[in-house]
Amino acid sequence: MVHTITVLAIGVAVVFVAQLIWRRLRSAQLDAKRQLATLEFADWREKLQADFLKAAAATGKPRGLSWKQCDLDDSQLFATDRSSGELYALVRATISFEAIAGGDMEDVEAVGNLRCATAIFAHRNGCWTTDGRAAFNLEPAQALERFQESLQPLV
Repeated sequence: MVHTITVLAIGVAVVFVAQLIWRRLRSAQLDAKRQLATLEFADWREKLQADFLKAAAATGKPRGLSWKQCDLDDSQLFATDRSSGELYALVRATISFEAIAGGDMEDVEAVGNLRCATAIFAHRNGCWTTDGRAAFNLEPAQALERFQESLQPLV
C-alpha cells in the first residue's frame, strides 16, 4: 500500500513538473514568435499602408466621404488581445478625405482637413493584415489606454 502511494505521488510530481516545463517552453516560443512579428512589421509597412487604405475605403465610412490618402507614422505600439493573445500593431496615421460628388459633404469646408487616427493592424496566420479599422482622434498610446480592458501592451 505504501509502495503504491509513493509511486502515485512520484507520478503526480512528474506530470506536474512536465506540465510546468511545457508551459514555460510554450510561453518562450510564443514570445519569440511575437518578437519576430514585431521586427517584420517594418518590412510589411508599405503594403500594409495600401491595404489599410483599400480596406478602410471599402467600409463606406464616413458617409459622404471617400478615402483619399493615408500616411503611416514610422513608429508603432504593439499589444496583445487579453482573451485571444492575438498580436496587434497600433500606428499613428494621417488621413485625408474628399467629398463624394453630389453627396451631403460636398459643400463642407472641413472635408479637406487632415485627420489624425490610429490605424489598427493584426498579425494573423503568420502575416500582418488589416480590416481598415481606425481609432480617430487618438494617438496609439491613447488608443491603447482606451482599449486597456481588451488590449495589453507588448513588453
